[in-house]
Amino acid sequence: MNRKAVLIVDDEADIRELLVLTLSRMGVDADTASSVAEAQEALKQRAYDLCLTDMRLPDGDGLAVLRHIAENYGNTPVAVITAYGSTDNAVAALKAGAFDYLAKPIKIEQLRPIVVSALKLPRPVHARRASIGEVPPPGTPRLLGESPAIQKAREMIGKLARSQAPVYITGESGSGKEVAARAIHMGSARAAEPFVAVNCGAIPENLMESEFFGYKRGAFTGADSDREGFLQAAQKGTLFLDEVGDLPLAMQVKLLRVIQEKKVRRVGDTVEENLDVRIISATHRNLSEQVEAGAFRQDLFYRLSVIELRMPALREVPEDIPLLVEQLLARLAKQAGAPVATIGEDAMLALRRYDFPGNVRELENILERALALCSNNTLHESDLYLTQATPRGEKSGAIADGSLGTRGLPLHDFLDQVEREVITKALEATRYNKTAAAKLLGITFRSLRYRLDRLGID
Repeated sequence: MNRKAVLIVDDEADIRELLVLTLSRMGVDADTASSVAEAQEALKQRAYDLCLTDMRLPDGDGLAVLRHIAENYGNTPVAVITAYGSTDNAVAALKAGAFDYLAKPIKIEQLRPIVVSALKLPRPVHARRASIGEVPPPGTPRLLGESPAIQKAREMIGKLARSQAPVYITGESGSGKEVAARAIHMGSARAAEPFVAVNCGAIPENLMESEFFGYKRGAFTGADSDREGFLQAAQKGTLFLDEVGDLPLAMQVKLLRVIQEKKVRRVGDTVEENLDVRIISATHRNLSEQVEAGAFRQDLFYRLSVIELRMPALREVPEDIPLLVEQLLARLAKQAGAPVATIGEDAMLALRRYDFPGNVRELENILERALALCSNNTLHESDLYLTQATPRGEKSGAIADGSLGTRGLPLHDFLDQVEREVITKALEATRYNKTAAAKLLGITFRSLRYRLDRLGID
């Protein structure tokens, strides 16, 4: 088996010596260069599995080495070495495509995880672009669709999987932000390690610190045993912070320190432990506006949004709706152990004209509900119960005389009628089992009971 090879680029002899010694103990070959020119010459002579380069070099900087490798040596990962506290350089390197970064003075306990992660990456001789129809590895989430926007997102996910850089995913609720995060994780060197998803908006503020950092036994009343937090649970893997904009300011300060120091300390503990976690964050909010309003720290936003991935809304890719419907119906049929339902032309046309404020998640819910309420396993427009008054592409002027749609009802009455019909069908489908009907409708039993009272349904 061929030994892995690493190129070290640094003009300080003692740092080169330290890195060579550390890598040799890890069973890795190491060559050195003291300038950009020497690095370029070394790259001609040998194929490397990783390059460690200082940012400051006599004849250029680490970004020049990074660009040269990206242009000429495919997907060879590059980690940059920055001066202590030089956040700007670290972020600039990550934005330029660096795999990760190390801060001086170099700490061996932080170097090892970077080397291990980088050397797990497949390093093809030539960079190649995955074809759209390529089958992903087992268990890898895949974004469905052939529209240019989805193809662009898939291509970006492939690139991000080869980096350690923090990723900031934007998009409306239900647009597939977590699917994208999981795809990045599963395509990365961390795929065999944990993927921990956290909904930041679902954690009570008084529990934030203990949930994220864990706690030692006796740290507070009720702490009767040691417990790890989300950060420890994601060690060597990926932490996905969904709705990161909901983090309170006090927690933002603590999280920023963890990201900068790469260390975490449990509540009630006196010892810090090294942390090797990649952070992917997402939100449907506009964090830039929150920063301007003082609701989100600018320095944390700067660290989280190194690379942005935007997920398109479903209404932006209507050409993908037929494929999504086909795949979702097949999956729902498999889950239910039933034949795959067919969808009428009227239903498909209605779906293509609908705005989907809840995006793909809403589409799945609409289809699941329609399957329970339709006849003969065939979906028609009347089974979808789309409550949107004005289909996409029509002007608001199409609404006349204060009425909506073809029912000639005011908006409030129209929505009540649709809700009454949907609830009645759900009750009929479940033989008036209210608990089962609430589950079918995707609401709580308490919410269903409130709606029954409000709508006068006995």
